[in-house]
Amino acid sequence: MPDSEFFLIIAAYSVALGALLFFTAQPLFGILQQEGYSSRSLFKWFFKRGNILRKRYSILVLCLILVTALLALCFSFAGTEIALLCAALGYAGICVLFAYSFREALKVPFRFTTRAIRLSVCFLLLQIALLFGMETALRYAAEAIGTPLANVLLRSVPLSLAPFLFSFLLAASNGLMKLYENPHNRRFLVRAKRMLAESPCIKVGITGSFAKTSVKHFAAEILSQKFKVIATPASYNTPIGIARCVSKGGLDCEIFLAEMGARQTGDIAELCDMVCPEYAVVTGICAQHLETFGTLGAIVKEKGVLAKRAKHTVLGETAAMLQEDGMLIEGREFGAENVELSGEGTRFDLRLGKERVAVRTSVLGRHAAEDIALAAALAHLLGMSLQEIASAVSGLRPVPHRLEKIEANGLVILDDSYNSNVVGARNAVETLRLFEGKKYAVTPGLVELGELEEKENAALGAAMVGLDGVILVGETLVLAVRSGYLAAGGEEEKLRIVPTLKKAQELLAGELGPGDAVLFLNDLPDKYL
Repeated sequence: MPDSEFFLIIAAYSVALGALLFFTAQPLFGILQQEGYSSRSLFKWFFKRGNILRKRYSILVLCLILVTALLALCFSFAGTEIALLCAALGYAGICVLFAYSFREALKVPFRFTTRAIRLSVCFLLLQIALLFGMETALRYAAEAIGTPLANVLLRSVPLSLAPFLFSFLLAASNGLMKLYENPHNRRFLVRAKRMLAESPCIKVGITGSFAKTSVKHFAAEILSQKFKVIATPASYNTPIGIARCVSKGGLDCEIFLAEMGARQTGDIAELCDMVCPEYAVVTGICAQHLETFGTLGAIVKEKGVLAKRAKHTVLGETAAMLQEDGMLIEGREFGAENVELSGEGTRFDLRLGKERVAVRTSVLGRHAAEDIALAAALAHLLGMSLQEIASAVSGLRPVPHRLEKIEANGLVILDDSYNSNVVGARNAVETLRLFEGKKYAVTPGLVELGELEEKENAALGAAMVGLDGVILVGETLVLAVRSGYLAAGGEEEKLRIVPTLKKAQELLAGELGPGDAVLFLNDLPDKYL
């Protein structure tokens, strides 16, 4: 066969195989997107001890090697081209099965945004080029050896190793695309920063290790009874997220609430430079994101940046941490006292300065009282009276996926499936115990706790002793939860470990009915499964 014709065939084969492998690599694209397109975070997650996706790619490679080698050998009698075609079909079948099995593997699926499409095209082109180079080199190596069997095996089996290169190819593609993305994003951020600086609205920054979204949600609902309010949607708490909110909706408001997230030192300072908040709320501080910060002291210092930058600050129950760090804080002239919990909501005495009033809300959980008190204190600072605030509190709605109560055919579902933390998890289990009937909890464990991950997951297991059923999902963290549960006296027959949320739901369907309650705790399913 002439070289030109052969190279055309290799090019076509590389394009087809590259497209197939692109869909096989989709879980990694989803992870990179959730990690804010940080290749470093992607590698840290992917090469973490016990990572399930890496294990599954290893199994995929092993299956590809076995299937392609077996088919190539079995059909070698029919000629090289037939044997290679059969091996390629087997290769394709294994990849399709793998991609299908991961179609719902991520809590937040990979979204084909314009940036994601650019990244995908770059990855695909790099992969096609790599496959073309590999296949060409393998062809010449096979010809040098000269035997028909070597020709078949060398041109089929080594390509089975391609999934091992996914993370490196994706990181390379991400690095190349940042040559365009960074200047593009910088212009986008500069425009949003200018709009914020020119707007006369009051800017409020809200940060903390937990409850940022909930406090922002409650503050927006309370303040909207008197002011025109715009709040960053959902968990838009990065510079790009805030810029997208500002650019899309404008700032036609009296108060702008900006949720501020941080995963490493310097993140809050960057957000403060952008928003220039006059008021700050620090919800609470715990070991969440200890994995990226390294120490609790670093987390305290980072959250304290917002308190130092703002003129007025409202602090959660962790105020002492910031005060111990040498910061001058106004103090907690507010509180949620005499808290009473039930399956219908939360009742407590809201104290603002020397005034207090009894309030009731349908929002569940002990932490709901503290979150609402934080939002109320901010509203009070911004000019609302205690009576106005109390009236607004009675109408507050739960934040979606934050201990949200859902009733279906008599079954109570507590959806606390979004980004649980140590404090929230403890309160969620406490709330579950308030309900009648059988009580089940479903969780993959807690994440991003660094060196405390095993200890805190064991504590979570201990906290669930006494429930009628505990279903652990996945492999990465559940062993620590299981150990803590059993060490605290939990009954082994009441605890099950399943690979996916779907399997957990199948178990629940057969064991729960009207009058029972189930808690879905932490991201299910999510990138950590």
